Amino acid sequence: MPEEPQNPTAGESETPSAAIENAPSSDAPEATDLPSTEKPPAKAKKPAAKAADGDKPPAKAKKEKAPAVEDKPFAEFIQQDYLPALQTALTKQGIQDLEVRFTKQKLPIAGMSTAGDCWQVIGKFQEGQRQFNLYFPQENIQSQRAFSCAENNTHTSTLEPFLIDERKITLDLMVFGVVQRLNAQKWLNLN
Repeated sequence: MPEEPQNPTAGESETPSAAIENAPSSDAPEATDLPSTEKPPAKAKKPAAKAADGDKPPAKAKKEKAPAVEDKPFAEFIQQDYLPALQTALTKQGIQDLEVRFTKQKLPIAGMSTAGDCWQVIGKFQEGQRQFNLYFPQENIQSQRAFSCAENNTHTSTLEPFLIDERKITLDLMVFGVVQRLNAQKWLNLN
């Protein structure tokens, strides 16, 4: 009768002698289908071609990035870039008689007359019946900004923060912000 296989407990198992005899040697490398964690040998790099006079080859010139329009001086950016872009965007929205200007004057809000002058972009349309103001207390588009609007030649009563959650203010974002705000006011023809 053949001997019954035993189920050894932990620490009592033995490797059968047939397995030991047929196991590959750990001394000789053997190719397998398993991926290797060893790095392949580094390939020799070809030496760089040297200039005829023995100096190093000329370095490739890096393309310098043109400065962003937002990096221009404040007044120059507003007058040369922002006002034309805002005019174009609002004209595309159906506003025909838009007049925009850039000026430094007191805030047109009740109770704010004692505050100093502030840079403002003032837009008027519908024969001056609708007006919006974009305020810049400092000469920097990245600093605080505010917005107000008034209808039928009334005085502005509320000063709202403008694009306060944005990390970096760009030309497109400033134009988009005014268009969205006027759209929310239901002042654009596409509503």
